[in-house]
Amino acid sequence: MVVLQKTEQKPVTILDARVIAGSGGGPDKTIINSPRYLQSAGYRMLCAYMHSSRDAGFEKLRDKARDKQTELLSVHDEGPLDYRVVPRMLKICREQQVDIWHGHDYKTNALGLLLKRFHPMRLVTTLHGWVHNTHRTPLYYRIDQLTLRYYEKVICVSEDLYKLARQAGVPATRCELLENGIDLEDYKRRKSITEAKEELGFRTDRLLIGACGRLSAEKGFDILIAAVGHLLQNFPFVELAIVGEGEEKAKLEQIIRDWSLQDHVKLLGYRSDVPQLYEAFDIFALSSHREGLPNVVLEAMATEVPVVATAVNGVPKLIREGENGLLVRAGQVEDLREALQRLVEEASLRQRLGSRARQTVENEFSFAKRMDKLRRMYDRMLARK
Repeated sequence: MVVLQKTEQKPVTILDARVIAGSGGGPDKTIINSPRYLQSAGYRMLCAYMHSSRDAGFEKLRDKARDKQTELLSVHDEGPLDYRVVPRMLKICREQQVDIWHGHDYKTNALGLLLKRFHPMRLVTTLHGWVHNTHRTPLYYRIDQLTLRYYEKVICVSEDLYKLARQAGVPATRCELLENGIDLEDYKRRKSITEAKEELGFRTDRLLIGACGRLSAEKGFDILIAAVGHLLQNFPFVELAIVGEGEEKAKLEQIIRDWSLQDHVKLLGYRSDVPQLYEAFDIFALSSHREGLPNVVLEAMATEVPVVATAVNGVPKLIREGENGLLVRAGQVEDLREALQRLVEEASLRQRLGSRARQTVENEFSFAKRMDKLRRMYDRMLARK
């Protein structure tokens, strides 16, 4: 066991490591927002991102990090067999005198275990969920099964992931349930929906349904587009805007053409103004087949946008049916259409659910409270010799 001690002269250095493609997602918002909360408690947090040299999305994420006064270290990683990432990461660990390695995916979990042989440090990881629906997903889960049991702390962002960690052989004493949180100042309503639409170029005579996320199969955007397509038959003033980029873009564009929805469904791609976009949404929709504890739902809730979401994994922890949002079954076009129609028809319901959603985030999912729990977890680790 590596013995650590915080001093005024030398804070404990934490390296958060993650593999990324594109401009990042919910976990990355948590990572880049964290250092400023830990600094005053005697921790120095660094962020190292492994990414392809051909991936331009990293620079977009780096710009987001700069806004939070967070520096991202770039580590080129050209694929699963790029062994050069090992000496690159080891060099960072030694030069930065890393005390705690904090992994965020299967590859950085395995890498941390390997690097510990050459650089003494303690191991922590956060499980965000195995959501990518590819033939490799079972392999990723198996790798985590083998590595997680050697980690001193395994942070789980939802109860479902906590159960998976326990099933993978991680003792309860090493598992920490630490749900996602939102910076309440970053996501709050500052203007009316009409004002936001005017500023962003949306039509004010239409009701805008918004969605955010990587354009990948597990997000279920094909289901959402179909639901909106049916909804438009009786409510032609509705439109849908999807924020994000990913490998399903061409498929979704074809679906939009097949349904002749080009005037009502827009794929906005990457946007740097997502907090402002939430203010323009009349309704937020989550159509995912799998999730951890989705930041996008928390962000919409914090901005007082009424949410319709699929009841998968950690989502029911956030949305209580009929109280602060609406829940539907995953993969069911008609269920999603019906829930969206309720909100389209009832402005008073939209207002009530949006207001209660903000209250839920304030009371249960503020980022400051999450970071206080994380700090106390690190403190307990340091207290153990």
